[in-house]
Amino acid sequence: MTWDIKRENGVELDLDDVLEVYRSSGLGERRPIAETERMAAMVRNADLVVTCRINGVLIGIARSISDFSYVTYLSDIAVRRAHQRSGIGRALIEATRKEAPQAKIVLLSAPAAADYYPHIGFTQHNSAWVLNP
Repeated sequence: MTWDIKRENGVELDLDDVLEVYRSSGLGERRPIAETERMAAMVRNADLVVTCRINGVLIGIARSISDFSYVTYLSDIAVRRAHQRSGIGRALIEATRKEAPQAKIVLLSAPAAADYYPHIGFTQHNSAWVLNP
């Protein structure tokens, strides 16, 4: 199975395809997927969107906000459940890193994925803070 990992313009992505990846990955449980306009804005306004496609079908997405110099906030990484644990998530992170090679990548892990990120080289940072709307 050959993956096509590349940077894409969020404005040009089919929102239904994106929503299906979020739903089927499990990330949709923690994102406002029922609010389609909000999700569209999230994808449209991301500075950096990296996707994985297999035979043209959207399988995974990494959505980031970046200054491309100091920090990239990897706000979403989603891979369809049927393709998880195949290396696609790692490939999406590596492609994100290549777009801003001098920038550190920061992310907030889903509880179920907390053990995954140290395995691929991330270190835990104990002073992150969240201010919800």
